[in-house]
Amino acid sequence: MKVGFVGLGIMGKPMVRNLIKAGHQLSVFDVNPECVAETAAAGATACKSAKEAAAKSEATITMVPDGPEVEAAIMGPEGALQGAQRGALIIDMSSISPLVAQKVGAACAAKGVDFLDAPVSGGEPKAMDGTLAIMVGGKEDVFKKAQPLFQAMGSSATLTGPVGAGNVTKLANQIMVAVNIAGMGEALVLATKAGLDPEIVFNAVKGGLAGSAVLNAKAPMAISRNFKPGFRIRLHQKDLRNALLAAESMKVSLPFTSLAQQVLMALMNNGRGDMDHSAIATFIEDMAKVEIKKP
Repeated sequence: MKVGFVGLGIMGKPMVRNLIKAGHQLSVFDVNPECVAETAAAGATACKSAKEAAAKSEATITMVPDGPEVEAAIMGPEGALQGAQRGALIIDMSSISPLVAQKVGAACAAKGVDFLDAPVSGGEPKAMDGTLAIMVGGKEDVFKKAQPLFQAMGSSATLTGPVGAGNVTKLANQIMVAVNIAGMGEALVLATKAGLDPEIVFNAVKGGLAGSAVLNAKAPMAISRNFKPGFRIRLHQKDLRNALLAAESMKVSLPFTSLAQQVLMALMNNGRGDMDHSAIATFIEDMAKVEIKKP
């Protein structure tokens, strides 16, 4: 397919490379010209706007930080909707509020453009190896049309409901990940403070009920003191904020999500917003005056 791609950050660049590898023709745009040049060097066509990228494409993907950027990238004066032809497809793979996804979907429908909200889970490592978990909201026939693109970027793509459902599912995912990392941090801080080797404790529990993909990915990062961002704290805080706003609109109480969001906010205020979200554990470390590391 001829594919436009808007947003060439930590996630977007490897997703573009996997689409190119699968044989798709990519036209790309980002507000950072250096990212555009780097991606063009990998085989994509550089564009000067989302509008231009969409005009050259059958399907346009956006992968940007939050709702306001999605609205600008799709509905703005130089947005993808201005360039997309009737019958074209726009897929937003950002993690945003379900209400914003529905607003963008309605704007696309008014212009005869198909729309899917399709946020992802897996962070930079899975974006690089093309094994993202993709959570999709939209119509089944449109979902089927997008399958070749999803197969190039992910190991699974699941239609979870109408437009907006993809982002509800992603918010559920982000709640589970944040609370899981926080629990891991508390557990390994306790073990370290008790004089144990946290790596041995991690290896002892990972095969039992406490084991998870989150534990396997994030415990080694905390133990090795490697907080290079695969998924930044400030972006996870944004996701939990969106989860709490959605919950408020539905009168759902999310006490543990609220606590995790406050921890993330505190870490941002301490200058750690661009660290990997495995650094949630450092909040517990600060209170205990101990670092999770080998004795």
